Order: sequence, then C-alpha cells, then structure tokens
Amino acid sequence: METGRDMGGLYRRQSDGAQELLKLLKNPYSAQLAQNSVYASLGTSIGFTLLLAVGFSLLRPYNSVVYAPKLKIADEKHAPPPMGRGIFAWVGPVLKTTEQELVHAIGLDAVVFLRVLRMCRNIFVILAVIGCGILIPVNLSKGQKFSTTNLITKVTPVNTYGSANWGITICAWIFNIVVAGFLWWNYRAILRLRRQYYDSPEYHASLHARTLMINDIPKDYRSDEGIGRLIDEVVPTSSFSRTAIARNVKELPELIEQHNKAVRELEVHLAKYLKNPDQLPSKRPECKPHKDDPSYGSFPKGQKVDAIEYLSGRIKDLEVQIKEVRLTVDSRNPLSYGFASYEDIAEAHSIAFAAKKKHPQGTTIVLAPRPNDIIWKNMPLSKAARGRRRMLNNFYITLLTIAWIAPNAMISIFLISLANLGHVWKAFQNSLAAHTTWWSIVQGVASPAITSLIYLVLPIIFRRMLIRAGDRTKTARERHVAGKLYTFFVFNFLIVFSVFSTIWTFVSTVIENTDNGQDAWTAIRNADFGLALFISLCDISPFWITWLLQRNLGAAVDLAQLWTLVWSFCARKFSSPTPREMIELTAPPSFDYASYYNYFLFYSTVTLCYGTIQPLALPACALYFCLDVYLKKYLLLYIFVTKTESGGMFWRMFYNRMVFAAILSNFVVFLAVWVQGDGAHMEAYLVIPLPFLMIAFKWYCKRTFDDKIHYYAVRNKLNDPETSGRDLFSKNDKLAARFGHPVLYKPLITPMVHARAQNKLAGIYGGRLTDSNNAGSGESGSVSGYSDTYALDSMRKGQPGKKAAAGVPGFEMVPENKLDFAYYKGRAEFGDEHGGGGMLYGRAEDIVRSDTPGSSSAFGMDSRPGTPMGQRNYTPTYDGSGESGVGGRPPYGYQNEDQVGLVQGAAEMPLTAPSYGSRPGTPNRTHREESLERRAPGFLGGGPAGYGGLPQEEIDQDPASYDYFRTRRTNGRQM
Repeated sequence: METGRDMGGLYRRQSDGAQELLKLLKNPYSAQLAQNSVYASLGTSIGFTLLLAVGFSLLRPYNSVVYAPKLKIADEKHAPPPMGRGIFAWVGPVLKTTEQELVHAIGLDAVVFLRVLRMCRNIFVILAVIGCGILIPVNLSKGQKFSTTNLITKVTPVNTYGSANWGITICAWIFNIVVAGFLWWNYRAILRLRRQYYDSPEYHASLHARTLMINDIPKDYRSDEGIGRLIDEVVPTSSFSRTAIARNVKELPELIEQHNKAVRELEVHLAKYLKNPDQLPSKRPECKPHKDDPSYGSFPKGQKVDAIEYLSGRIKDLEVQIKEVRLTVDSRNPLSYGFASYEDIAEAHSIAFAAKKKHPQGTTIVLAPRPNDIIWKNMPLSKAARGRRRMLNNFYITLLTIAWIAPNAMISIFLISLANLGHVWKAFQNSLAAHTTWWSIVQGVASPAITSLIYLVLPIIFRRMLIRAGDRTKTARERHVAGKLYTFFVFNFLIVFSVFSTIWTFVSTVIENTDNGQDAWTAIRNADFGLALFISLCDISPFWITWLLQRNLGAAVDLAQLWTLVWSFCARKFSSPTPREMIELTAPPSFDYASYYNYFLFYSTVTLCYGTIQPLALPACALYFCLDVYLKKYLLLYIFVTKTESGGMFWRMFYNRMVFAAILSNFVVFLAVWVQGDGAHMEAYLVIPLPFLMIAFKWYCKRTFDDKIHYYAVRNKLNDPETSGRDLFSKNDKLAARFGHPVLYKPLITPMVHARAQNKLAGIYGGRLTDSNNAGSGESGSVSGYSDTYALDSMRKGQPGKKAAAGVPGFEMVPENKLDFAYYKGRAEFGDEHGGGGMLYGRAEDIVRSDTPGSSSAFGMDSRPGTPMGQRNYTPTYDGSGESGVGGRPPYGYQNEDQVGLVQGAAEMPLTAPSYGSRPGTPNRTHREESLERRAPGFLGGGPAGYGGLPQEEIDQDPASYDYFRTRRTNGRQM
C-alpha cells in the first residue's frame, strides 16, 4: 500500500510538472519581463560599461602589447595616430581621426565597417526620435486604460484600436524612407571610396589588379596557350597577355602541414625540456609516433619514443619528400584553373566585365583576388563537385537550424529565469528557495555565458562548413559566413524565439477545441492566430529592450580585451610557451568581420521589427550604436588588423540584408494594423506597397552602383596613349610564382628555441648537428635545412667576411629581447595570419616593384627556387641599432638578427633565356620585347620550368645540405 501511495504521488508530481511546463510553453516570459527588469538592465549596463571603460583607461598606458600593438609594428604610412600616456589620451585620436586618414591607417575593409556602424547609429537615432515622438504619445493617449498595465505595456499598441493605429502606418513609411535614404547615401560613399582605392598607388602597383582568374577550364584548354584562346573568345581584340596554368601539387600541402605540425610539436617539447637549461629534467620528453608517418606501423602499438629524436628525424624525412615533390611538379597534370596578366589595369577589368555574363567553353573569367586571399585546396574543384558540396552544406546548415529550435525554446524558458525550472522540478525549487543569492548569481552568469559561447562557436562551425562548400577565396567565405549566421540568428533567435509560445498556444487551443466537439476549421478560426501572435509580440518586446541594453556591456568588454589580457598573462606565467607562441602573443589579432557584421544586422533587424510595436527598443538600439561607433574605431585603429583585405566588399552583403530587415519589419507592421485597425483595414493596405518599393530600390542601386564599384573600367582602353609606350611586362611580374600555390615556394618554418638554451641544445643530440649553411659540412645523419637564409658561411651581422658567433645549425635562436612580433612581421609564417598580406605594415606580397637603378643591391634572394637575382624580393635586414625604420622600429620585412648579413658575398643565380607569351599567333618580337630583361623559364608562361619556375634537372647533392631541403640549385653548384 505504501508503495502504491508513493507511486501515485510520483504520478501526480509528474502530471503537475507537465502542466506547469505546458503553461510555461504558452507564456514563458511573464515571470522575468516586469517593468523593473528594464530599469535594472539599463542600470547594470551603463554601470558596468563605465566601470570597464575606466578600467581600460587605467590599464592602457601600461599594456601597449594588448591595447595598442599596431603603434609598434605599423610602418610610417600606416601607423595610427600617436597617443599619450594620460588616462584619457586615447579619446582625442578616436574623435579627431578622419575617414581619409583611416583609409591609410586601417585599410578599406575597416573603413567600410566603421562607415556601416556610423550609418546604423544615425539611422536609429533618427528612428528613435520619430518613433518615440509619434507612437508613444498616440499609444498613451488613445490606448484603453487598465489599472494593472505598466508603462512598458502602455507604450505598445496592444490596447490601441481603430484609427489610432494610423500612426504605425505613418511611422512604417517614414522608417523605410529613412533606411533607404541612408543606404543610398552610403552606397554613393562606398563608390567614392572604391574609386579612390582603384586610383591608389598601392593598387596600381599590385599584380592582382591587372590579373584575371579563369576557372573550370576544360581539358582541351588546360595550357598556357589554351587560356589565351579562351580569352580571345570573349574579347578577340585584347592585347598580349601572360598566362599560367595551374599544376597538380597532389600531396604537397599535406606534407607541409605535417612538417609545420612536427616543427611546432618539437618546439613545445624543447621549450618544456629546456625551460631551466641549468637544471635539465632527468627524463627526456617522449611522444607517440604520428599516425601519418609511413613508418608508424613499425612501432609497437601504444609505445612512446624519444620526442626530440623522433621529431627531428620526422622533420628531416618530410623535407626530403617536400623537396622531391617540388622538383616534379611540372611533370604533373594541369588543373582546371589558371591566370592571365595584362600590362594595363583598365584592360584586365574591361575583359572581366565583358566576360561577366559569358562563359566561354563553360569557364568563368573573373578578376583575380589577392594571392593570400585564395583558398587553394578549393580551386581544383569542378562545378559538379562544388554543387554537391554546396547542396550538402546547405542541408547541414538547415538541419542545424531546425535542430536548434528545441534547445532554443528550453533556453528561452528556463535559462533566462531559473524560477521556471523550479516550477517543473520540485527538488530544484527547494534548492532555489534555500540558496536564493547563489542561484541569482548563477542565473546572471549562465544566460549571457551560454549565449556568448553560442556566438563564439557558431561562426567557427559555419566557417568550417563553408570551407568545405567550395568557396575559392577567404573574403567570399567570410561574407557567406556572415550571411549564413544572419539567417540562423533571424530564424532561431528572432522568429522562433518570438512566435514559439504563440504557435504552441494556437496548436494546443485547436486541439482542446476539437476534443470538445468542434470541427478543425472552426477551431482554427476561433483561435484567431493573428491576434494571438500580435499580443505575443507585444508581451515579449520588453525582453528585447533589456537584451539590446545589455549589448552595451558587450561592446565595453570588447574594448577592455579581458580575454586577451587574462590569456596572455596565464600563458606567460603558468606555462612554458615556445618562442613562436610568445611572438604570436604580441601580434595584433585579426578582426572577425563576419561575426560583427552579423551582430549589427541582427540588432538592426530586431529593432526594425519591434520598433513600431515597442518604441522603447529604438533608443535602446541607438544607445548601443552611439557607444560602439567609438569603441570599434579604437579597436581597429590600435588593436585589430584585417587579415585578408577585400577592398570593402562586405558592403553589398550588409546592404542586401538591411533591405530584407526593412521588408520583414513591414510584415510586422501589417500584422499590427490588420488586427488592431478599423474594419476597412485601410492602414494595412497602405503598408502593402512598402516591400515592393524596397525591392525596386535594391534593383536601382544594383544597376546604378555595382559595376562601378567592382570594375576599374568597363571599356577597353587598348589605344590609351599613356600606356601604349610602356614596356609590355615588367621584369618583376612573376605571375606563375605570385599566383602559384604557396606550397611551391613558401619557405619551410624553422624550429625556434630560446637563446638561453643555445649551449645545451647541441648536447641533446649527441653531436648529430652540423652547419647547414656550409655546403661541405653535411653529414648523412644531420638535422639541417631549416634556415631561410643562405650564405657561403655564417658571417657577423653588418661585417661581411667575419665569422658570426657560434650557433646551433638547423635552429633559430631567439633572444629574450626579440620575443616580439615587431621583429618577425615580415616573415610569411607570422605576418600572413596578422595582416601581413594586406599592406598594413608597408608591403603586400603581390606588389610589382619598379625597375630602379641599383635595385639589384636593394633586393636579394627570394624564397622561390629558380628565380634570377634581378627578380628576387628581399627586404634589407635590421641590425638592431635602431637607426633604421621609423622611430627606431624595424620596418616591415626586417628579419631576425640571426639572419642579418648572410646574403652578402653570395653569388648571383645565372639567368636563362626568356620564354615569351602563350597566345597562339603572336607576331614576331619587336626590338623592345627582345630587350626585356632575361627571365628564368616559366615566369612568362610555359617554358622548361613551367609553373612556378621550378628547375627540372636533377643534381647529385648531399641530402643533409641546406640546398637539398630548400630547393635552391644553380647549374649544379650549391650556393
């Protein structure tokens, strides 16, 4: 009997919990959306924002590595305005720096981002004045009076009926006009900025500015000549172009990825083992063999090996394989993409414009992106493969979007208010009553923490999905990430979150009425879904006010850089970071444009949708943008860099979604005036033209601005007298190398070890190390070939012919005073991840240097094999004296002091006969063409060395020597 009573009580408790859950699903917001919650949110938001701002002002002068890294690393032209050490010294530069100054300091992508931010501020300040000035007085004076209604509810039209709702229709028209007006005004400004970008000296000096990218080339045209024939089908009168077809690099990217992984792993073990060089641990570090190692099967399962010995051998084997694959790349099959470069930028753009709607032989001809913008592993994908990946990717995103509905509903019910969880879980209710203060803290932390975690994780998920979808460029991928994130947020966090309770109530009411004997159609009509949805939107609107107010706190957290500050401190004090990790800690972080554009679009969409039914949302959103426009300006000026510059191409993505947000808000307005207006519904009918007018506005802007934004010229200028007398090609236009796959020419990274462990390092290997820079000292068992410089011997910095201090070959010794990104920003292994390819530090990788007298002494060896001395880009080294650069800082490209002076006295590479263009039917060369500087074969398209200019002859060489691993050979003689 006792057991029966216990079971009966359990069933009753479960039934009561189920009933409470059903009630919460119908109305989950009543418990937490009291009027006081808005006041509390406003107070805490402003209070914590001011606290963080004051804390930032106090910490900034003493933490320049975190709060102003760009002041130290930028060159003179791209340096942000100087700041004093005063507490509020940062305010002046942020307020006074103009847009034209920002273009040079932070790049066009960042300038367009700040312009978008200012546009949102101006839009919502004006909408707040208009909306609150019209709607609040109307709703307060014309709304029916209820004694229990609070002020937050009174300003909504939930109690306003009939002709009084004409104010909503009038505001809807004004809102659309204001949004369209600002979009049009800024579209013109973006066009002006783009034309300035096209006219800039940097753009005219860039190879990508006059290069075309041809994709989906059929097999019969996969040659340098074939690319010329394809372009001739579009513009038969085009001038001579230099072309390069891509070659299959096969396993080379995977090999280099494995090499980089092994080098970093070796650095980690060495950093821990040599943390205290005077007291080495008794046991050497161990690791498991890599599964991608061909010799993995020879090791017993689960056995660990000596990490230093294994990884050094693994690195050596990988470099041997990389060398062999690089030498055989020209014997590989050509791929389905290639490049064509022209002397005149206007001609390249006009051909791209002419080919915009044409696809000769099924190809796609577009302007080439920057080389560092290309996602190389996606380039060989066929149209069918990209279509399958895109369809599969969209399926997974749709599945994720739908699957998130259930947890989103649970978060909206229980996480926002833990009291709701207590209603369905009695044991938790007892704990909640006993420990009210503790659970209040948990509730205050859990909701924003989980929401922030979602904000951090979702961009990573979508970015990885879109890499697999086949995007060819990183900037296009980021734009697609922002678009997919916006779709996900609008569907789940706005639409589902807002209408979930209404749909649940509607369905449950229909089911209840049909159970009572009504037919389904009568039950649906009696439920009045439109009215229920409108009331639900008004009821939930206070939540969005509090949520928008809390965004101010998020903006202040961004400024304070709390995570970076804490992580940097912990990494330095409580772990054994490698020199590479220490250098990366001082590098400026990359700005996540996709995430921030999504946030701005989502805030704007929420406010536009709720602005007419909850006017207080408008000033809440305006307050956020008014604050963030200055905070983000500081972040982009002094902290963040643009990893891959697109030239402001995010604008179109933002513009399209702002138009969509305005259209979506019109549907909310139509719903409000339909259910609350008079019987004639004239207010609702006048809202119907608005979505169509916004679509027409979008079409107008596209036709008026887009071609001028995307193309430097839309007409061919072959007979331009200013360009007709110029040399056909500059000797520095290394098309195949600059637009070749980076794995063909990028130097391999070198293991970095702290200089304090230099004396102990050689003993760890038991004498197996040799001087990798000395061609005659190679031993079969040596670990060498890591250095990115070359020399006949190691010379003292700035003193040719004198031996440098003894070092450890095969490793880069990094002294304590050089653990700073400022000394390594010119190296691709560091700079590419922190804006080095976008000219923010003074150089872009595809800049075409002018042929000036004495240039051969200014530029030394390039990292690409087989390139003549006259064509090699080399940046002068920094001697540490502080005399070079700006303000004693080493300018962009200055190398580590261990690499200084090593190129002096080295012999030049021999020059080979030039290989001229690939266009069939090219006339005999003129005297001017024959007088061009001789180039290595392959750099003019085709030739014995082909793609990338790699040498084809095999030379017997010591596998342990420097040149064996770095693939630099000349006529059988080692450098």
